[in-house]
Amino acid sequence: MKARGRELLVHLVLWIAVLFALYPVTWVVSQALSSGATTGGRILPWPTEPSLEHFEAVVMRVHEGRWLFGLQLLNSVVVSAATALVAIAIATPAAYALSRFEFVGARGATRTLLATQMFPGVAASIPLYLLLDASNLLDTRTGLVLVYATSAVPFAIFQLRGAFDAIPRDLEEAAMVDGATRAGAFFRVVLPAARPALAVTALFAFMTAWNEFILAATFLTSQDLYTLPILLNGYASEYDSNFGHFAAGAIVVSIPVMALFYALQRQLVGGLTAGGVKG
Repeated sequence: MKARGRELLVHLVLWIAVLFALYPVTWVVSQALSSGATTGGRILPWPTEPSLEHFEAVVMRVHEGRWLFGLQLLNSVVVSAATALVAIAIATPAAYALSRFEFVGARGATRTLLATQMFPGVAASIPLYLLLDASNLLDTRTGLVLVYATSAVPFAIFQLRGAFDAIPRDLEEAAMVDGATRAGAFFRVVLPAARPALAVTALFAFMTAWNEFILAATFLTSQDLYTLPILLNGYASEYDSNFGHFAAGAIVVSIPVMALFYALQRQLVGGLTAGGVKG
């Protein structure tokens, strides 16, 4: 009976925690589905006069004859995907080298990469702005990708190094004994084994670029190049606020990330724990 009571108490606490976490989300959904600009001060977040007018206003937004939401959605997808690809392309060989080879400066490089994660990207906004201005990359998607890569690459290297450390070196040695080169063992043995970690690292890099607002608002000035977080900020400015549009936009923006989580759910557990112990 004591064990049963303890189990019920644990489940009750978990349910309370879940409801506490989901309550703000239900308010966002209620705000997005309610007609009008705002909802009343009610305890239960139930939409008043359910309507999709906020979603329609956000998704079908047109500026000078162009589908503005579609352009900004495309910008977010291109910038986020490119950031993830750049991070993986640079971090994978760098992390493998730090994991497998001994060379001068290896430990210092690892500590430096870890130290870079202590500072927010905003702290480097002024030098990054000057560099982009000198390179004629201001107000371009390419420049924004390079800016995001400055923070995504160090994190990806640190994450993937732990994943490579967890892969036994015996697997590579066995492949090389069978005639494979070092590169062949890397591509045919190590990369398939590190696939969960690669997927999670790419997902984190994608999410970082997808949700970032301050740097995008600083380096972009053309509406045609805005990303979705800048679009959302326009619905809650200091002069005018439309929280119904903002809530609808927040839900629409979160859908691609949720779809990625669903598609990569098989890789998430293994990727998040990769590098926790050495095999």
